[in-house]
Amino acid sequence: MSPLWVGIVLTCTGCYALKLAGLSVPDSVLEHATTQRAVALIPVALLGALVAVQVLADGQRLTVDARLAGLGVAAVLLALRVPFLPMVVAAALTAALLRAAG
Repeated sequence: MSPLWVGIVLTCTGCYALKLAGLSVPDSVLEHATTQRAVALIPVALLGALVAVQVLADGQRLTVDARLAGLGVAAVLLALRVPFLPMVVAAALTAALLRAAG
């Protein structure tokens, strides 16, 4: 068996074992207050990390450009409770205008 197939089989086995482990967690652990708080915060943390990587990364380099200004506009509009679609349009327009000017 080639090393590629061994890696594929090991990955599949690991994924199945991880899923089985998740299904085997007792209800008392799942209903614990700390678990509930962590589960509520994980998507926010993952989305924040994704936004940071998309805004500040250019390959392997840290980059500050028009995307950061767009994110700043989005943050201000979010604090002002502007609806999602106008906020995204304003952030994209800010980044586009700064790129066109520069």
